[in-house]
Amino acid sequence: MECYFIINYINYNLNIKTIIKIFKKMGFILSKIFGDLFSNQEVRLLILGLDNAGKTTLLYQMQFGEVKVTVPTLGFNVESVKYENINFQMWDLGGQSEIRPYWRCYYPKTNAVIFVIDSSDKERLDIAKQELFLLLQEDDLKGVPIAILANKQDVEGCLSDAQISENMALTDIKNRQWAIFKTIAKTGKGLDDAFKWLTGILKNNQS
Repeated sequence: MECYFIINYINYNLNIKTIIKIFKKMGFILSKIFGDLFSNQEVRLLILGLDNAGKTTLLYQMQFGEVKVTVPTLGFNVESVKYENINFQMWDLGGQSEIRPYWRCYYPKTNAVIFVIDSSDKERLDIAKQELFLLLQEDDLKGVPIAILANKQDVEGCLSDAQISENMALTDIKNRQWAIFKTIAKTGKGLDDAFKWLTGILKNNQS
């Protein structure tokens, strides 16, 4: 019998400063608790990206196979998802500017990263690039494979995966395995390709 853990740390009665303090503290505590609890059973996967990129929609699509009504994540969601005999402990972290500096609290013991980009948000593409290359420099994520999702491909006028790759200089990533995938999280299109690639990388690393 599989156990699913769902933690949605959203409380609109708290101000953003309080949420940030809790987010930072809970990162260290829960990373330790969940890391020890599942260390021999699950792969730790972080879902990162700017706010409104589609991270939570992706998470629920993989978990439930359908679209759930989501609200901005002012903290994190964590769920256990089984894919091709690999149990993923999936952490969806809030992408607001106030929260992004504290992503690093969740980096220890991470096995893989999914970085989600809103392909229609051309104005913030440079910010997404900056955040991506910052996390690639983190020691706790050294060598960790990363799947980059060019999400919201159904939006008219959105950037293609090739345009995103060029504008974000993804070919400059030399210190790990990476790949970019065109996705529509709300329908699940493209997610299977991304997760097949990730599971292949992780299985090869374990062999």
